[in-house]
Amino acid sequence: YLQELEIRNVQLCAGDKLKVAGFVLEDAERFQIDLGCNADDLALHFNPRFNDDADEMVIVCNSKCDGCWDDEQREPSNSFRRGFKMKITGEGFQVELPNGQNIQFPNRRGQDTLTYVRVKGHFRVTSFKIC
Repeated sequence: YLQELEIRNVQLCAGDKLKVAGFVLEDAERFQIDLGCNADDLALHFNPRFNDDADEMVIVCNSKCDGCWDDEQREPSNSFRRGFKMKITGEGFQVELPNGQNIQFPNRRGQDTLTYVRVKGHFRVTSFKIC
């Protein structure tokens, strides 16, 4: 079933790390981790998809401004597996995958401070840490 964790008024500054640990559910189709100012203004939308129409297994990264999506960045090498534990570390917009691969995503809006975090979809959060 779908889960959602939404945190507002958090202070994520340039150079901070966000660590989210948990596991992808067995029947997962997708999940997302969003960082920004609110749901309509996202500096990073990180979205692993396990059954995408175009690429089967893909990680989609994007940003959103005033409710409008920007151009997607698609990484076809999705190393997430259903039911396995995983950890995401965000420093700037560098996402570390379970296999050690890093995905880089630009800070398109040049935001220095992010105040909104959302984890949604077929992913169960077991820990959440800003360091």
